[in-house]
Amino acid sequence: MGYAALLRAPHVTRLLVGTLIGRLPAGMTALVIALALREAGTPYSRIGLATAAYAIAAAIGGPALGRIVDLTGQPRVLLASATLAGGGYALLALAPGSPVAAPLGAAIAGLCMPPLEPCLRSLWPDVVEEEQLDTAYAFDSASQQVLYVAGPLAVAGIAAAFSPSTALWTAAALGLVGSLVVATTAPARQWQAPPRAESAGLLGPLRSPGLVLLLVGLSGAGWTVGAQAVLFIAYAERHPGGLPGGGGTLLALAALAGLLGALAYGAASWKADTATRTWVLAVVMAAGSLPLLLLPGPLPMAALAFVSGLGLAPLLAAAFVLVAELAPAGTVTEAFAWLVTLFATGNAAGSATSGLLVDTSLQAVALCSVAGIALGGLLLLATRSRLRPARVVLAA
Repeated sequence: MGYAALLRAPHVTRLLVGTLIGRLPAGMTALVIALALREAGTPYSRIGLATAAYAIAAAIGGPALGRIVDLTGQPRVLLASATLAGGGYALLALAPGSPVAAPLGAAIAGLCMPPLEPCLRSLWPDVVEEEQLDTAYAFDSASQQVLYVAGPLAVAGIAAAFSPSTALWTAAALGLVGSLVVATTAPARQWQAPPRAESAGLLGPLRSPGLVLLLVGLSGAGWTVGAQAVLFIAYAERHPGGLPGGGGTLLALAALAGLLGALAYGAASWKADTATRTWVLAVVMAAGSLPLLLLPGPLPMAALAFVSGLGLAPLLAAAFVLVAELAPAGTVTEAFAWLVTLFATGNAAGSATSGLLVDTSLQAVALCSVAGIALGGLLLLATRSRLRPARVVLAA
């Protein structure tokens, strides 16, 4: 089934547009917090505190909100969390220079970020036919690549035309509008998680060993994405004038490759099971990242940046399906939220570690960027038998 057929299916376009609008603040917030607080004369130490408060709160809030969705349904959680997150953005916009209000607002915005990503991925099996699932998840993954570029660009444009505080108000409004669009659709209103498996217990989806292995492996992909951002910026600084747009061009090329890779993945017909596709794509992403260690001249580096980005979005598209297969009954939204959290945590850790290595050598940063997906891919390869859902193993 192609993308045209997918977009013609009832509710699909509205759900995609709503989630794209509502997820845009996630790509804006870290940058806009830094700009707004800096404009207010806040020292960098407090800016770091506020951005850390946002990131840590989002890591905690995502799985918690996902569990509440599994227990109570989507609309109330989406609308309540978007309203509270909007309050956090408002607090930031009204008092960016406050040593208390700014980190508190950032923490509220992160903790209550509407769980649109996990909600959409929980909805796909109810919205499209089974043969369209791979295409739907691939299109979802491709749209995520757009957000990586659109979020920072939106912040830069709004801050330049108006002010960073305006960008904060815009993020609050986008979260509310996107959540309202999704929460009022028939699939979201009708969706209910199946009865929660008794085996889920307090840990919920984390009681599945295969899912935990998958999440840890994908955190390695997140590490690589975060480390590559530092690598590309540092590389461009050391090759001034070598590439129009500098590090931003390298990042955009990697994101473009991911977009194209996801669209190609979703258009193909696959005979291999989801678990096999996932670990193979992780190994492919690792192989595509290895040439970055060469650190060639600017034009070859641009080509390598593109190649390094090809595997990410297809890997995530396959992983989305596998998460749903591995999660215990009644925990799928929380499972998707854990994927978002672990990927973001890996991203932050990779970025921070690479930042510490920049003054050592560019080669060390390149090695750090490759290490994440290399180790993640090796983990998924070594434990591939554990990634197969129980029903598939029994059938085999």
